[in-house]
Amino acid sequence: MTAPTPQDVHVYDFVAIGLGPFNLGLAALADPLRESGELDGLFLEARDRFDWHPGMLLADATLQVPFLADLVTMADPTSRWSFLNYLKESGHLYPFYIRESFYPLRREYDDYCRWAAERIQGIRFGEQVTAVEHDGAAYVVRSATGATFRSRRIVLGIGSSPRLLDCVRAAGGPAVHSADYLAHKADLQAQESITVVGSGQSAAEIYHDLLSEAPDHGYELTWLTRSPRFFPMEYTKLTLEMTSPEYAAYHRRLPEQTRDRLGREQRHLYKGISGDLIDAIFDLHYAQRVNGEGPRTTLLTHTAVTGARWDGTAYDLDLHHVETGEDFGLRTGGLVLATGYAATEPSFLAPVEQRIRRDGRGRYDVAGNYAVDVDRCEVFVQNAEEHTHSLIAPDLGMGAYRNSVILAALTGREVYPIEKSIAVQTFGVPDRLRIPDRPSRAQEAHR
Repeated sequence: MTAPTPQDVHVYDFVAIGLGPFNLGLAALADPLRESGELDGLFLEARDRFDWHPGMLLADATLQVPFLADLVTMADPTSRWSFLNYLKESGHLYPFYIRESFYPLRREYDDYCRWAAERIQGIRFGEQVTAVEHDGAAYVVRSATGATFRSRRIVLGIGSSPRLLDCVRAAGGPAVHSADYLAHKADLQAQESITVVGSGQSAAEIYHDLLSEAPDHGYELTWLTRSPRFFPMEYTKLTLEMTSPEYAAYHRRLPEQTRDRLGREQRHLYKGISGDLIDAIFDLHYAQRVNGEGPRTTLLTHTAVTGARWDGTAYDLDLHHVETGEDFGLRTGGLVLATGYAATEPSFLAPVEQRIRRDGRGRYDVAGNYAVDVDRCEVFVQNAEEHTHSLIAPDLGMGAYRNSVILAALTGREVYPIEKSIAVQTFGVPDRLRIPDRPSRAQEAHR
């Protein structure tokens, strides 16, 4: 018997690599198309099951977006994979209704996603992709299990990787990233002192969690942030319009340097702390003080970690106060880095690098339909386009929108209606107000 030629092997319409909420949402929205025979997709995930930030599934932590930002509702409110249907099938719909909060618990959202991942067909766990090649007719996806899959298109949804401070990484020792907090919480609480570094929601949740249990353990707790203050996430309605199709299109048309500057300036719009949590931290301080329980804690803003050493017992941190210009130091037994995540490009794409478009800084040059290949129709990305599409990239509420766009590219039709205009405000200069024959500064800069 001769080995099958490439033409003898089944070719999928697309293979999606990675199964976070965004690619899982794609699987949910593509499910009816699979059942009808219109679209044949396969989803590969290296892990043995779906897990969404397991290290941060604190008991009382909630999503920062309403339940409508589930896998499917903003594209298809009638889908069987909606959060409300999950509540109905699990017997939690009426308790959720009586609770009167639009914001699901984070553990609840994780369970919802697992519920969907275990039921949607076409998902294969335990398949770690090692290489993506192209044989001239289709993409060839190779797995560590030895399996090989051929596909016309690829959708990347591998997520991001924990970002560590270089000086702490070089120092070694048992520093914990927020992604692994719960697994190391008991070890941290056995220390005489704990320091949390970071300015966003994860840092605040960890600090509040450790502060609430500090009287039971007696450790000293410090929270450091480079930010000028503990910023609340801006959640006003006109700001929310910046996660809109219009703003994404406007942002993508801006010069690369302008987009990068805006990326730095707009971080507090979606990387801040919920106002309720900031208030809860203050109220907890107050209650512990009134109850005579301390707290033994220090909160410092404008403070950068510039160096770190681990001596086998504790960290000695070199600190710099940005406003006063003063250098100082801190010794701490436990260290938690809530320093966020960085977009990562998978090494398995190296064999098809010549098919990928890049911008001036070597990043993915992401098209309006989220394609990054030279033909703008073969390789798509999920949450790897913040530098081109801005705040829409990591926002759970816009995942269904992006998947609607990707599905339209995969099928050649709008399977789910794609919103073109939802914002009250106008981004950029309206055509009716333009001065004829006068180029914009951006256009002049490109001359």
